[in-house]
Amino acid sequence: MSLALLAQATANGLSLAGLYALVSVGLTLVFGVMRILNFAHGEFVMLGAYASFWLFTLWGLDPLASLAVVLVLMTGLGALIQTTLVKRVLAAPHLNQILLTFGIAVTFQNLALLLWTGDLRAIKVWYSASSLTLGPVSLSLGRTFGIGLAMILTGLLYLLLFRTEYGRALRAVAQDPEAALVMGIPIQRVYILAMAIGAAYAGAAGVVASVSMFTYPLIGFLFGLKAFCVVILGGLGSVFGATVASLILGLVESFVGTFFAQGSSWAEAISFVILLLVLLLRPKGLFGVE
Repeated sequence: MSLALLAQATANGLSLAGLYALVSVGLTLVFGVMRILNFAHGEFVMLGAYASFWLFTLWGLDPLASLAVVLVLMTGLGALIQTTLVKRVLAAPHLNQILLTFGIAVTFQNLALLLWTGDLRAIKVWYSASSLTLGPVSLSLGRTFGIGLAMILTGLLYLLLFRTEYGRALRAVAQDPEAALVMGIPIQRVYILAMAIGAAYAGAAGVVASVSMFTYPLIGFLFGLKAFCVVILGGLGSVFGATVASLILGLVESFVGTFFAQGSSWAEAISFVILLLVLLLRPKGLFGVE
């Protein structure tokens, strides 16, 4: 095992981890605040990727520039879905919640197939084919953009949660919604905020995915599965756990794909193997509350 190959595998793992973190922190935030598993979360990634693609194709707006537009669009979509649909099942049994969010996911998938077909779409910008070379490590600028964006947005989420009144409200509702209501916190507004943030972060992951890979209607399903692996590994409801689990999963997948025979085939499956082990040994996840 050469040091150069190890460094390259680590860099590739970090790029995967950044993308996984963008998807997963929004999903775990929604669960932590509302105690609802949003099976449509992956479709927010898909819609963010398509928004980035069409903004580039129709108006020539670079994905870096379109990020702000996609964040606004996905924030509005998340708030709309919360106020019109999810709000109605918050007090319902978990099965009802799962069926609703799963139905939203299937609806978005089929709308995407109807509107844009199943063709693979790609954004061709100069930095998607360019690479950044640091010694023995070569990393595409598109993936470097994903790492930087994940670090910035995750840092901003921590500042929101621990340095603002909105963050204190989110944490209070996550800890005890009834007590938060008694204290005068408008929990329905907090729920809207949580869903809006979750959708926005998923949309940001979609922008990164639109640059570094193909966009198609089922891309959200794949990201949704990976996000659930990450949040269960890190502990449902723990933003810090989702961040650490993204790092672990990204590095493990990269190392398996690089150093094992037929590793590229195993790399996609390893996350689910880790998920099974975690469920057997620590069902609450690495940072879940016992």
